[in-house]
Amino acid sequence: MLHFIGIIAIIFAGGYVVFALILFFMQARFVFVPSREIEADPSDIGLRYENVDFVSPDIVDLHGWYIPAEKERAVLLFCHGNAGNISHRLESIQLFNRLGLSVFIFDYRGYGRSGGEPSEEGTYKDAVGAWQWLIDKKQYAPERIVVFGRSLGGAVAAHLASEKNPKVLIIESAFTSVGDMGARIYPYMPVKLLIRYHYRTIDYIDRVKCPVMVIHSPDDELVSFKQGRRLYDAAREPKEFLEITGGHNGGFLEEPDIYSNGFDSFLRQYVDDKLSN
Repeated sequence: MLHFIGIIAIIFAGGYVVFALILFFMQARFVFVPSREIEADPSDIGLRYENVDFVSPDIVDLHGWYIPAEKERAVLLFCHGNAGNISHRLESIQLFNRLGLSVFIFDYRGYGRSGGEPSEEGTYKDAVGAWQWLIDKKQYAPERIVVFGRSLGGAVAAHLASEKNPKVLIIESAFTSVGDMGARIYPYMPVKLLIRYHYRTIDYIDRVKCPVMVIHSPDDELVSFKQGRRLYDAAREPKEFLEITGGHNGGFLEEPDIYSNGFDSFLRQYVDDKLSN
């Protein structure tokens, strides 16, 4: 009997070690899920747009779209999540366009038509490249730029806003850190010892000086509502929290009026009035 228990223990320990090694060496596949195929573009939903080729600070070729608003109130720099590419965000682009926001959405390295391979530091550099393109090529002043990030893009957006000085930062369905996410999904693994990607949104948002809005749904099946509240608590004043409904990727579609009205109210308070002065 003891011999049998010993064998079971060895098998269990071996399996545990193997799974830990898989998490360590294969984690890039969990963090980054890029798609190269551009399946549609803004013209498919009736929007004018400009194909944009630009470079990151470390000279990686990147691609994005600039979609102008007819009566522009500001430009929104869109940092998307970890999966797919810019062609999977057309519904969001349309919503922001209807709110009077021009949109510059870009693909991180390794996504869509952007060159290179994904990395955490690379995503931060790519966002800086996008920011610089808006300033250098479109002549936007920082006070006309709304930085927005969804999911993993929330970490990228918060990191950018902590280094630059946009008019406002808006993050949606964002996690506090990859370590916190991993500990929630794999509670019996020493995730924080194994991770090579960090995306510590909660540290970045603490350094952001502009107004912040955190958007999160209690129905989010991937990133807990508690993480959204922790990000809000970590942000400096002035700040707002917009509670929406729906899952991780589609909350903005579940009750679009609540989402759009909350977004519009935040813009009116912290963007429109400031720009009109």
